[in-house]
Amino acid sequence: MTDQPSDLSWDPYDYALHADSHPTWRRLREEAPIYYNEEWDFWAVSRFDDVARVLVDWRTYSSDRGPILEVIRSPMNDYADGIISEDPPLHDVHRHLLSRVFTPKAVSRIEDRVRSYARRLLDDLRGSSGFDFLEDYGSRIPALVIAAMLGTPDDDVEEIRHLSAAQVEVPEGAPLDRSHFEEITNRIGAYYMGHVLARRKDPTDDIMSTLVTMEFTDEKGETRPLTDLEACQYIGLLSSAGNDTTARFAGWAGATLARFPDQRAKLVEHPELIPNAVEEILRFEPPSMCLGRVVTEDVVWYDQLVPEGSVMVPIHASAGRDQRHYTGTDPDVLDVERKIDKILSFGFGVHVCLGAPLARMEARIMLEEMLERFPEWDVVWDETEIVHTGSSLRGYSKLPITFG
Repeated sequence: MTDQPSDLSWDPYDYALHADSHPTWRRLREEAPIYYNEEWDFWAVSRFDDVARVLVDWRTYSSDRGPILEVIRSPMNDYADGIISEDPPLHDVHRHLLSRVFTPKAVSRIEDRVRSYARRLLDDLRGSSGFDFLEDYGSRIPALVIAAMLGTPDDDVEEIRHLSAAQVEVPEGAPLDRSHFEEITNRIGAYYMGHVLARRKDPTDDIMSTLVTMEFTDEKGETRPLTDLEACQYIGLLSSAGNDTTARFAGWAGATLARFPDQRAKLVEHPELIPNAVEEILRFEPPSMCLGRVVTEDVVWYDQLVPEGSVMVPIHASAGRDQRHYTGTDPDVLDVERKIDKILSFGFGVHVCLGAPLARMEARIMLEEMLERFPEWDVVWDETEIVHTGSSLRGYSKLPITFG
């Protein structure tokens, strides 16, 4: 195996590392750029260029068996299957279909609605001595936004938000036990199946109706509508991605700006820096930790053979701190004026996140409205909680903040 240091270990299921894995990732980049984990039988790359190479080369590093380590090791739930577990050309057909309803125009059209949500939530919190940055603000905005786009009834928004958060939680000590995921996924799938069937009979003006009524040309050249299950897969993907990743970003933004008050003060004084600050926070603490791919042929990394059939884990959260790519200011320091040419936080290549423009817009408005009303805050660190989602998402589930 690799000539990696015996005391160097990175386990994506080691929850003690989830609050801050960066010291371990720094060692991986320097001492074991190709790393092998014997317990879980996977290889990992951690440097920026190496992670980008894996993500862009879908022929050699396939998503066909799933997008993350625990899915690759377990059968995929039918409701959760679909575009994220496909390679071209099938992936391209389904991505093109989804892009027809999830357009930049559709995103820009709801910007005023997003701002209205943020203002309403924060105005209700005026005069308070503090609140939970996530539960009272950050995680509620993406839930309201994606629900409005999909057409989820207002009365169901909070239930779907909490189910989406529970869906990705992975029990400590049993990361490959998918029973909890299966249970929640089936509940969410059955919920959206009800909406699919209803919209077949009575479509409305929302994404769910568009998906169930549109026709497309599939990989066999046949023009047809989506099946009920396919429509549920798309809707479930949009719902979970729209809720979870943006909520995790909100937590990292609240925590990171508290840790770097000088950078927060710059944003208060110069709000035009906020779009770049969103990119910088995504680089510094991305919501997604790593992905998983299956190697389709023997490959060599740093003189080490990685055999066909192996699982490769590109750690894009590590890539964001790689000093080989991010020169100038220390990448372990937040710099809202950093010139950023590219980040891998939304993935790269054919599987780059289709919802990235929406997430960026929500993140920007979330910070603009927060900083205008509450320019300073402290985090009650002893009362924070980290959500544990296996090898996928990382971040806070509770982030209480105080003022003054």
